Amino acid sequence: MHDLARNALQDVTLFPYWLDSTAAPAVQHQLIGRAESDLLIVGGGFTGLWAAIQAKEANPEQDVVLIEAGKVAHGASGRPGGIVSTSVMHGLSNAVRVFPNELHALERLGHENMRGFRESLQRYEIDCHAQWNGELTVAVGDENVPGLEDEYRLLLKYGHQAELLDADGIQGEIKSPVYSAGLWCRNNSGTVHPARLAWGLKRAALSLGVRLYEHTPMMRVVDNGTTITVKTHDGEVRTPRVLLATNAFAAGHRRIKHRVAAIRDRIICSEPLTDAQMAEIGWHNRQGVYDTRTQLNYTRLTEDNRIVFGGRMGYFYGNNTDPEQDRNSEVYERLGEAFFRTFPQLEGVRFTHAWSGPIALTTRMAVHFQRYYDDKMVYAGGYSGFGISASRCGARMALDLLYGVPSAESELDMVKTMPNRFPGEPFRWAGSKITMYALDTADEKGGWRKLWLRLMSLVGFPLS
Repeated sequence: MHDLARNALQDVTLFPYWLDSTAAPAVQHQLIGRAESDLLIVGGGFTGLWAAIQAKEANPEQDVVLIEAGKVAHGASGRPGGIVSTSVMHGLSNAVRVFPNELHALERLGHENMRGFRESLQRYEIDCHAQWNGELTVAVGDENVPGLEDEYRLLLKYGHQAELLDADGIQGEIKSPVYSAGLWCRNNSGTVHPARLAWGLKRAALSLGVRLYEHTPMMRVVDNGTTITVKTHDGEVRTPRVLLATNAFAAGHRRIKHRVAAIRDRIICSEPLTDAQMAEIGWHNRQGVYDTRTQLNYTRLTEDNRIVFGGRMGYFYGNNTDPEQDRNSEVYERLGEAFFRTFPQLEGVRFTHAWSGPIALTTRMAVHFQRYYDDKMVYAGGYSGFGISASRCGARMALDLLYGVPSAESELDMVKTMPNRFPGEPFRWAGSKITMYALDTADEKGGWRKLWLRLMSLVGFPLS
C-alpha cells in the first residue's frame, strides 16, 4: 500500500487544486498611504468577505475597507475540502457537548444561515459548483455503527432529513470495503468549490462598493481612544471598528493565540476518474463524506470527477501556519495509503495535487469571539470544520457585536463565552505531538493511545 501511494504521488503538484485555476479574478492593488473607513475588516477569507458583504447590505452608505495580507482565498479559504453543512458548531454532537442548553437556538441559527448562504449564491450569481446532495457520515468497522445510530436519533430529534444506511445501503451509495454503515443527512448540505466561492464573494463585495486591498498585511495597531489606526506595510487605516477575520492566523492581538491553535490539515486530489472508474465506486449521489476513523478522513467529488481526500492533522511549533515540512510529497503518503484502503478498486490512479491548510482549533471546535480595545475590535474565528458555511453566521454575529446591535444570538453562551485556553510553548507542541501520534495509531494499536485521547476529550480537546 505504501508503494502504491508513493507512486501515485510521484508527479504531484504541491499546491491546492482549487487555486490552480484560470477563473481567479484580478488581484486588487495594495493599500498605499492613509485611509479612513467606517469599518475595517482584516482578512480576505470567508469570514472577512461575508462580513464585508453583510455590512454593505445592512447599510450601503457606510464605507467598508477590507485588507488581505496576501491574495483573497490563498490563506485557509482556498484549501478546505469544500463540504458545507447547516451546523454552526462543527456538527450536532459537538453542539450537544459544548452548549446542550442552546441546541434549539443553534439549530435554528444553522438552518437560517444556510438559507441565507444559498440565497446569496443566487443573488450575486456565484458559480461555485454547488451540489446540494447532502453529507454522509460512514462507519469504518462494525464497532462504530452504534455511534452512528446515536447520531441518527439525534438528527431526527432536531428535524433533520436523515437516513440510516446498513451495510448494503452504504455499499449502494459508495463501494468501499471499509464502510460498514452510513448516515445520510440530506437537507441543506453538500459541496462547493471553495476558491470559486471566495472569488465570487470577492466580486460581490467589490460590486457593493467595498474597498478591497490585497497584499496589504496588518503590521501594528494603535488605539486612539475613539478610533483605531491599523498600520499596514505601506499605509494605514483609521476607523472606529475593526473586525479581525484572521482565523487560524490569529493576527491582530497577541492574546488570540491563547485560545487558538493552528492545526495543519492535509489533502490530496486525484486525476479525473474515467467513466469505468466511476462505475467501480458508485457514488451516484455525490455526497460529501466523513468517516469515523480516529484520525478521520473526509472525501468528495469535484465537478470533473476527481476525488478530493483529506485528513491527517499536524501541528508545528509556535502556531506555524506555513511549515516548510508540508511542502514534501512524502508527508502525504500515509494519506494516500488511506485513500487506497478506502478505494482499492482505484489502484493506479494518480494524484495531481497535494496541499495542507491551517485549521483554527479551539476546545469548542467552533467560532468564538474575542473583544479588544473597549470593544472597538472583535476577533471572530476558531472554525475547526464546516467553516465555509459557518463563517457567514460568524461574520454576522461579529458585526452585531461591533455595532452594538441587540439580537437573540448575542445572548447565547456561544457569543458571550470563550473556549478554554491552550498551554503555551513548548508544552503545546509536546502535547500536540503525543496527541497526533495517538490519532495516527489508535485504531491499529489501541492501548495507551485511546486512553490518552479519552483524557484529551475529558479536559476539553475532543480530537477523536
